[in-house]
Amino acid sequence: MTTSIPIADQTVRPSRIEIPQRDLDDLRSRLERTRWGHELIGAGSDYGVPVAYVRRLVDYWLDGYEWRRWEARLNQCTPSETVIDGQRVHFLHVRSSEPEAIPLIMTHGWPGSIVEFLDVIEPLTDPASHGRDPSDAFHVVVPSLPGFGFSGPTRARGWDNLRIAHAWAELMARLGYDRYGAVGNDAGSMISPELGRIDPEHVVGVHVTQLFSFPSGDPAEMKDLTPDEQSQLRVLQWFYENKFSFNVLMAQQPQTIGYALDDSPVGLLAWLGQLLGEELDPDFVITNVMTYWLTRTGSSAARLYYENAHAHRTPQPTTLPTGVAGFGGDFYGIRRFAERDHKNIVRWNTYDNGGHFAAHKVPDQYVSEVQAFFRTIGR
Repeated sequence: MTTSIPIADQTVRPSRIEIPQRDLDDLRSRLERTRWGHELIGAGSDYGVPVAYVRRLVDYWLDGYEWRRWEARLNQCTPSETVIDGQRVHFLHVRSSEPEAIPLIMTHGWPGSIVEFLDVIEPLTDPASHGRDPSDAFHVVVPSLPGFGFSGPTRARGWDNLRIAHAWAELMARLGYDRYGAVGNDAGSMISPELGRIDPEHVVGVHVTQLFSFPSGDPAEMKDLTPDEQSQLRVLQWFYENKFSFNVLMAQQPQTIGYALDDSPVGLLAWLGQLLGEELDPDFVITNVMTYWLTRTGSSAARLYYENAHAHRTPQPTTLPTGVAGFGGDFYGIRRFAERDHKNIVRWNTYDNGGHFAAHKVPDQYVSEVQAFFRTIGR
């Protein structure tokens, strides 16, 4: 994989993922020499990610997991790279053979990666082979966020959601796409609406799995909440009380936690594992972790939280057609607050299952949602 591109070079070039064997050997050595910390008997997850869960994953990482298989799968998706605003941007790019396909840029978040969209690329680009209408086809672009994975660490301050949105607009222009859709999950659910805001001449619509709009503090906003809105408030409250520490730490001191993330694969696994969760299959969890470990981007990915926490702007509501697919087990948004910040929500569907990584957990449902949204707005 090329790593030394002149920062002024705007060329889009192939960039196969080829991890040196010495890096995999070093990883194995570190895993085998893990110094396990002490855990209180019967503590469960009260103090954080349980040792038993991490040990099971490490055992599989050592004796069952095959990185080269995943590397080959990623390389089937035409990995490419370019430099935008001085930052290397690495992305998967799969074009459809359907003549009416429209481009779609899909944005992941933390602790995810481009891996979370692998299961939906083929049915989106070649729907006919999956029993779907070929008129619903897309050309798919899946970039690694600046500072994440194969885009490598960020080299300058200021890579917040808005700057990433500007980079995505430039990326799609360089690929020759004049009209395209934007899809996102997690951080991608914040970046995609920003992309629609700053590039409305080219973005036809935005589809996300969350809209992060919260109460302003006005008591009047809390009157007559629907049962679904009350349920989402409870999810939000639980998250703040039990999981929000990662956000605070990375927004304040990403460099401090970064030493552990870049030096210890088990430390990185546990840190990402607090949100990946035990309901996900081990191959998916470990491959996401590998995209951070092999590229030494645990610490630089954490900087996204710092940059967004220190960004000062009060944007006007978005106006492009927006769709939300909310999946059970995840916070997907409180509609009345979302409609305050997004004035053209044309689709809002919720499901009982799917969780935070719906494109991986329920790919058929996720693909149907994306196709239906863009069909609704006229593609």
